[in-house]
Amino acid sequence: MSTFTTSMFDSIKEALNKSQSQSSFRDILKFQPGNSYEVRLLPNMKDPSNTFFHYYTHAWESFATGQFMSVMSPQTFGERDPIGEARYQLRQRGTPEEKAKAEKVIRREQWLVNVYVINDPTNPENNNTVKMMRYGKQVNKVIADAIEGEDADQFGPKVFDLTENGCSLRIRCDKQGDYPTYVASKFLLPGAVAGLDETNIEEIYNSVTNLEEVFPVKSYDELVEVLNEHFHCTSSTVSSPQPVVQESVQAPDADLDEEVPMDFPNDKKEEDKLTVPDDLLEGLDDL
Repeated sequence: MSTFTTSMFDSIKEALNKSQSQSSFRDILKFQPGNSYEVRLLPNMKDPSNTFFHYYTHAWESFATGQFMSVMSPQTFGERDPIGEARYQLRQRGTPEEKAKAEKVIRREQWLVNVYVINDPTNPENNNTVKMMRYGKQVNKVIADAIEGEDADQFGPKVFDLTENGCSLRIRCDKQGDYPTYVASKFLLPGAVAGLDETNIEEIYNSVTNLEEVFPVKSYDELVEVLNEHFHCTSSTVSSPQPVVQESVQAPDADLDEEVPMDFPNDKKEEDKLTVPDDLLEGLDDL
């Protein structure tokens, strides 16, 4: 008779995690230039401090396989980041070839929040559903100003209110050259959302996703393996892999903050456009 083994359980767990991850990615809104999207921000009622998820990632094309790599930076959680450390050291002290290679690793700063979708012109099936919105610095400034900045007196708690007293966020996605820009995004005056009443408002508030569980998180050692295999191109089968740059130096925050949020388009031709001035990349969101 067949016996249920630990390896079987590991396979089931891996498949479950993969399924959950793919489902989460499908629940992230996509913005296309030339369109306006209207949403209302949703708080995490059970844990208000986790209403927003502010995170950092590293992304590049594997130098070993050409595969697109994107990993969560442990600095999201205030922990050491072997990829960030290696990248910083090579950019500061490496040979010209090493510096050029390190520049290919793009560090992105982004935010994630739950939203109720009022109008999605590019994917109308998202209307009247709860999704996640991923955004960069431009949209973050609009939200931060409305909550605690110069526009807080006008908006404040209203940005999380689903009743007629609440204010929706209009995301305007335009083009600056060949790249999207979100500077025209803004909160609207208070108004009711069609179809919402006390019953479904409570249901919507309780339908938010735990944002800290959306993206997979790798341990320090796992990131070292990724670094060795896909950046340094050393064998992933070597036991106890270590970064090629052995000296342990924490990259300063100033250096880590110099990158801007940006996209890695799926189209191979579009990926060739990554080496552009930083000001053109400001505010780009993931696809």
